[in-house]
Amino acid sequence: MTAETEGVRARKKRRTRLAISHAATRLFLERGFERVTIAEIAEAAGVAKMTVTNYFPRKEDLALDIHAEFVSWPAATVRGRAPGESALAALRRAYLDAVGRRAAVAGFSGEPFARMLLGSPTLVARIRELHEEREHALAEALDEAQGEEPSGTPGEGTSEAQGEGASETPGAGASEAPAAGGAQVGGDRPGLLPRLAAAQLGGVHRVLFDEALRRTADGRTHEEIAAELTRGAARAFDLLEPSLGGYAVRADG
Repeated sequence: MTAETEGVRARKKRRTRLAISHAATRLFLERGFERVTIAEIAEAAGVAKMTVTNYFPRKEDLALDIHAEFVSWPAATVRGRAPGESALAALRRAYLDAVGRRAAVAGFSGEPFARMLLGSPTLVARIRELHEEREHALAEALDEAQGEEPSGTPGEGTSEAQGEGASETPGAGASEAPAAGGAQVGGDRPGLLPRLAAAQLGGVHRVLFDEALRRTADGRTHEEIAAELTRGAARAFDLLEPSLGGYAVRADG
């Protein structure tokens, strides 16, 4: 197969995917997510029902087409942070950039779409799942990042504190103790410290996303929402600065 043929096929797939996504969104907005079937979406897009499920294995994916980017965004931000930059600083910078761009991963959408999402118990539950998946992905990235910290960072001090706590209660939390670099002993999960940090950072993203969605559904303009999210993010990240400001700092060079 030539490169030109592959390019033609790739463009055709993109067009098909967009046609399905646009047809689904139109039907969801007109009738509500729960009332639309996959067969109806296939008919509106001019494709077979199996084609729809091949591109979108879950019906929820048709409404939340950016789910892959949504889940990977904070973890990718941490992995791509600059030398000397902490995970907290990188996530603050990336979040404010997303707000400035009115990005969908930060919760920006149109009022009808926001109302459709919030009016569907299925989609609300799926958004909750995506937040959990995103937090787990962030914990994995933070787990890796601990091995990139320069010496003498707060991450080491926190580990010592955990060690003191464990000595006071023999055997307590032994299975959670992070190994070198934060790896989880006896399992594939990230260590305790990365999971705790991810829970706090993920909580900020979760609350701000919910605020963006609900304010959009209430008819607020993107400019108003962006200003409110910027203020809220500043307060939230400032609150985390004393505990996480020096955590997961990428070493220079």
